[in-house]
Amino acid sequence: MTTVTATAPRTALPGFLRSRATAKLLTLAAVAAFLAPLLNARWGSGSWPHALTVDLSKPLASASDWVIDNRDSHPLFLYFFGYLSNAVVLLVRAVYLTLLAAGWAGVTAFGALVAWRVAGVRLAAGTAAALLACGALGMWVPTMQTLALMVVAVLASVAVGALLGLAAGLSDRLDRALRPVLDTMQVLPAFAYLLPVVLVFGIGVPAAVLATVVYAAPPMARLTALGLRGADPEVLEAVESLGATRRQRLLTARIPLARKELLLGLNQTIMMALSMAVIASVIGAGGLGDRVYQALASVDVGAALAAGIPIVLLAVVLDRVTAAAGSGAGDAGTRYRTIGRPYALAVTVAVTVAAALATRLLGALEWPSGATLGIAEPVNRAVDWMTAHLYSGVPVVGGTADWAGHFTTWVLDPVRDGLQWLPWWSVLLVVAALSWLIGTWRTALTAVLAMAAIGVLGVWEPSLDTLSQVLAAVAVTLVLGFATGVAAARSDRVERALRPVLDVCQTMPQFVYLIPVVALFGVGRAPAVAAAVVYALPAVVRITAQGLRQVDQAALESARSLGATGRQQLWQVQLPLARRALLLAVNQGVVLVLAVVIIGGLVGGGALGYDVAFGLAQGDLATGLVAGAAIVCLGLMLDRVTQPTRRPAKKGA
Repeated sequence: MTTVTATAPRTALPGFLRSRATAKLLTLAAVAAFLAPLLNARWGSGSWPHALTVDLSKPLASASDWVIDNRDSHPLFLYFFGYLSNAVVLLVRAVYLTLLAAGWAGVTAFGALVAWRVAGVRLAAGTAAALLACGALGMWVPTMQTLALMVVAVLASVAVGALLGLAAGLSDRLDRALRPVLDTMQVLPAFAYLLPVVLVFGIGVPAAVLATVVYAAPPMARLTALGLRGADPEVLEAVESLGATRRQRLLTARIPLARKELLLGLNQTIMMALSMAVIASVIGAGGLGDRVYQALASVDVGAALAAGIPIVLLAVVLDRVTAAAGSGAGDAGTRYRTIGRPYALAVTVAVTVAAALATRLLGALEWPSGATLGIAEPVNRAVDWMTAHLYSGVPVVGGTADWAGHFTTWVLDPVRDGLQWLPWWSVLLVVAALSWLIGTWRTALTAVLAMAAIGVLGVWEPSLDTLSQVLAAVAVTLVLGFATGVAAARSDRVERALRPVLDVCQTMPQFVYLIPVVALFGVGRAPAVAAAVVYALPAVVRITAQGLRQVDQAALESARSLGATGRQQLWQVQLPLARRALLLAVNQGVVLVLAVVIIGGLVGGGALGYDVAFGLAQGDLATGLVAGAAIVCLGLMLDRVTQPTRRPAKKGA
């Protein structure tokens, strides 16, 4: 007789309960249900409890006093920082005198010949036109001062970044150790570390160069490490099989294979160094940045623009030249180079010297004073017209002052008040939920610890005020950036028209367009948000357009063959496949908006940006550094919340 065993049917869970996101949310809900009553009973108020804060003002004030008392007598300052400072001054002065000795004709010839060698005649003509425009604006000497400072700062940044990248690229342990250091160097506002730099080196060129190196070295380090780690393993194995030592493998295989990444690192280092030109002028760097800063102090928008345009031209030219060198256009794509590298160098030097001697003999070594173009008055008249006609009284739509007021009342105030009304522990729970949903428990832990560190530093409420401005600016940036990026990706004509506009917005110093923004929107948090949007928008537009253009064409052809409309192709094919690029655009939007927080603090944005600027102006090391550290923590938290973390694949899967 056969016995039949009945098996109870397995109850199938609903689909939403089987998802990983739902499981995470249920876990967090259970934790919140247990902790919320306990935390609310002990700390029911929304602000961070004073008992959980650490006061750093006394130790930081003691450190500042020690530096001031020992700067002229301690061996560390006399025999290390003193020699370093003197070396920087001598190098910058040597480069500056060399540029002046070459004259405007020699410098222009040298720049054009280098651009021709790298990328061809078109870029050579553009380089010559850009350098001549700097002279035509009456900014030749300040341009040479800035160029001399940037040459030394970029060389130092490349050297430091390459050494750090070399260490990180060859050692996993050093790579993990250097990553948070590079993150801090890149996110920490420049104003926050200007004060300790000035304490050590004093006001002048050395402090400006060192501050620029701290800001510009991380991209070189990251891309160097990326290039060394991405070297083809088969090539390395072949070189090793030939008996090459580790040093020989590095010099003959790894570094040559990482050439594109190294040149891209140089490109990014140059761009970031130039973006520091105006900020460095605050501590005595001189040059174009100082002209911009002085013009803005007197509310002279035209003079500020006249000094800002050469910074943009230098940035665009150096960007194009280094990008062409990185893509190899000069090695394979140009028909104009017919001589070898040593001969090209000799010809370049000879032509430069000949041009310098010719202008010296003719008595025209300096830029002719009669060949300058004054743009300050027309620009100031245009700004006055915009202020008179657009600030208020515009029919139907209202003036820009009304827009700023409505944006502050309807967006900024509710977001700030809502964040500050929430209990501090609920903010940590929200951060944990958002970061865990798109990442791992490590991601959530990092984000929560970063947010908690803000409370421990004692700047919880101003940090939430800054967070509200960042969230509003990022939202506006993403809406405008995604829409513009989609238009640029779907039309070559739109992309070509937008490129010079994006170049100007990305390279123009923030101080230059800050005054027109204030003139149109008044003083307050709204102009701070507007300035952040203008600065962050180009990166979002470019990353979005590039991500959509790189979508697999086969997928688009399949969608068209099934009769999908253009709108359906965008929403159902392009946007889903470009998800990584869109998330990167969100991340870069957050980082760049945070970078303008300090600038916004100068025009009424308040909160952490004002604290950092106040600390620098008053020599208050504690206030400036604590606010800067809080901005770093905000950046770290927002990075973890906006960037998905790849989970390691299971073995055997």
